[in-house]
Amino acid sequence: MGQPESRERHESAQPELPPGQRLQRGWPVTHYGPVPKFKPDRWEFRIFGATADGDKHCWNHEQFSALPFATVEADLHCVTKFSMLGAEWGGVLARTLVELAPPAPSVTHVMVWAEYGFSANLRLADFTSERTIFATHKGGELLTAEHGFPLRLVVPHLYAWKGPKWVRGVEYMTADRRGFWEERGYHNVGDPWREQRYSYQEEPGDGPEL
Repeated sequence: MGQPESRERHESAQPELPPGQRLQRGWPVTHYGPVPKFKPDRWEFRIFGATADGDKHCWNHEQFSALPFATVEADLHCVTKFSMLGAEWGGVLARTLVELAPPAPSVTHVMVWAEYGFSANLRLADFTSERTIFATHKGGELLTAEHGFPLRLVVPHLYAWKGPKWVRGVEYMTADRRGFWEERGYHNVGDPWREQRYSYQEEPGDGPEL
């Protein structure tokens, strides 16, 4: 199983921006499909699949909002070539959820599920990175609906499509499979420092076994 590339590892040898990226002032809205309407009484976050205890774990919006709150200062690198540096994200660390609902020992990957069936696959090591966060806030303010309210995933060391907006759950998997954009030609890993944008760039071990 591959290990996530840390920002610290690159900073000593590489410039602040990954290759091919440009500095963005402000935060453009980029997404596929309509913005969903948030209905707090119907909202639920689930962790399911190969959990350690075999059960599905669920939180309603009130319960999820009561989980330990953390902040992470991290960049956002979009595959469309803009980068937003040094943003403050607030929310629930992915590690916190993994502690509350541990995966089975055989889990190697997760699929993050969002509204309208959107999905993004991640290696477990990327998902459990200390700076991967389910964000509810940016810069101390609640996210807007267009930017993913009530919940979006931020995985700072990967391209931003690996962090879906409007997240509703996480599936623990014992083998990799491609998510929404990965099935449509985007790189299965998505490391911006290696400029892993498209599936034709994949090397052996980057994608699911056929």
